[in-house]
Amino acid sequence: MNTIIKPRITEKSGLQSEKQNIYTFEVAKNSTKHTIEKEIKALYKVTPTKVRIINLPSVKKALVYLKKEDKLNLT
Repeated sequence: MNTIIKPRITEKSGLQSEKQNIYTFEVAKNSTKHTIEKEIKALYKVTPTKVRIINLPSVKKALVYLKKEDKLNLT
């Protein structure tokens, strides 16, 4: 499983994780919502409520939405 490359930690993603429980990851170009969801379950032991993908020219990002009681420790 090499879908998730690394967490994308920026000021905006930090605010989203604190206020809305949305986490941002850089993902492989060939990844899908389902493969991202499976890898999040395997790595962090939480089930995402929704996964959104953003394709940029230089990188592919995934926004992972979690329930309010779920948290990820990315540091």
